[in-house]
Amino acid sequence: MPVRAQRRPARRPTQWRPTMRLVVTDSMATDDAMTDLMATDLGAPDEAFADPSPPRSRRRRPGRFRPRRPWIVAAAVLAVGLALLVWSGLRWWDASRLVSAHQAALAAAKQTTVDFVTISASSVDGDLQRIAAGATGDFKDEFTRGLPQVRQAVVENKVESTGQVLRAGLVSGDLDSAVVLVAVDASVKNVGAPDGRLSHYRIQVDVALDPDTGRWLVSRLQFVG
Repeated sequence: MPVRAQRRPARRPTQWRPTMRLVVTDSMATDDAMTDLMATDLGAPDEAFADPSPPRSRRRRPGRFRPRRPWIVAAAVLAVGLALLVWSGLRWWDASRLVSAHQAALAAAKQTTVDFVTISASSVDGDLQRIAAGATGDFKDEFTRGLPQVRQAVVENKVESTGQVLRAGLVSGDLDSAVVLVAVDASVKNVGAPDGRLSHYRIQVDVALDPDTGRWLVSRLQFVG
């Protein structure tokens, strides 16, 4: 019986399918490396080839730093200079006023002290009124109350006294008050010393500025030695 050759079925042609094999190396073993590789395969832009330089508009030009607005710096310097000038002017003005006040207080204290020890029986009324005119406050009240007794003693003892300031110094003071220490000599003649005798006094004088008249007046007078 003849052997019948069996016919093998024809093979269908194998359709080629592209395959992509992912080879993981040691440098890509981390998840971040996998993510970068997948992003590259998917067509994401490669940042490695991006231009690292900033846009030209943001680039800084080489060289020294220059302020954008020089007039701001100039204005600040000018403002500071003007402030210092005003401050110096005010301090100078205050100091000048204080010096003038001290000089006026010193002069008033010296004059009142001379008036207080310069008195004569022949001009007693005018002398006492001059002292009262340069006084203020409690000192003026006390002197006015004792004025009749002082006049009587001067007349009865035929007093002739002339004073002279030797030196005077400012103890303390401000714009409207001061304390002055005055050293004065007085040549005194009276019934008991017709030839005269020299007396030395140290007198502390408190003076105050009268705001109505602008005069420095004695508010207190006491002998201290």
